Amino acid sequence: MELLEQASEYLRTGRLVAFPTETVYGLGARADWPEAVARIFQAKNRPSFDPLIVHFPHLEQACEWAVFDPRALKLAHRFWPGPLTLVLPRLWRNGQPRIPDLVTAGLDTVGVRVPAQPMALDLLRRVGLPIAAPSANPFGYISPTTSDHVRTGLGDRVDLILDGGPCEVGVESTIVDLSTPRPRLLRPGGLAREILETELGESLEYAGFAPPVRTEAPGMMESHYAPKIPVEVFEEVHSLRERAIVLKGRCVLLSTNPLKDVPCFDGFAMGEGAAMAVSLFATLRRLDNPESRQILALLPSPVGLGLAVRDRLFRAAASRVG
Repeated sequence: MELLEQASEYLRTGRLVAFPTETVYGLGARADWPEAVARIFQAKNRPSFDPLIVHFPHLEQACEWAVFDPRALKLAHRFWPGPLTLVLPRLWRNGQPRIPDLVTAGLDTVGVRVPAQPMALDLLRRVGLPIAAPSANPFGYISPTTSDHVRTGLGDRVDLILDGGPCEVGVESTIVDLSTPRPRLLRPGGLAREILETELGESLEYAGFAPPVRTEAPGMMESHYAPKIPVEVFEEVHSLRERAIVLKGRCVLLSTNPLKDVPCFDGFAMGEGAAMAVSLFATLRRLDNPESRQILALLPSPVGLGLAVRDRLFRAAASRVG
């Protein structure tokens, strides 16, 4: 049996399939079957109060499961397929929500998206069902951007892993809440805030990373995307340099561009713009070894994809606070 057909059969029968998207690899199960969705939470050791994103092959199918207003239709027509998740009211039939409570963590809204990855779209078309798919990694750890990352993190807890090569975007989708009169940015991601605001013709409310946060969408936990070794974040090179001196060089640097005159034993530059987002998680994984001891990260400017990278680094560092 062809691998994609086998994967679609697995999903239809309630099994777990990891598959590539343009953002990160997802761990998929059919979203309309609570027993299948429960396997996602078990495999990832993910708390049930953290909602999941539901994936579709095209807008028309998504409209059968969530309520789209004119704003949602405008963004979907413009940016789907792509790294954008829309939080919308759930569609109800015969007194019951079409997407079950386990997917939405009991919220009356659901996050939906159409990924821009050929293998993912082919799989979703073959399945013909909504597929819930958080990142395919143990809960709270660095998101996977290759099939090897999935295999290392989840192993035999996944029934099938599809290999679509490295993810092109490298950070999760941007999440926009359109369930209220004023649109809100819940999670910065692979589609820049500025582009969305231009399309909508209005600004997005954004609270930023300001704990404590409400878990209204995936990836909003205060501690998330974290390696096993400590991460510290800095706005200025001066403060970072002073911290490196205190650590007597037992640290590695993470920044957009190379840093000079900082006494750490190694450093990694992620690049700028799209390159920065693509390399973030892979670089964090590379640094996540006992030799690194401590990661000191210089935060990028909160512009474009820099906002998403800042968000991920803040949450990675929060795992060590307190």
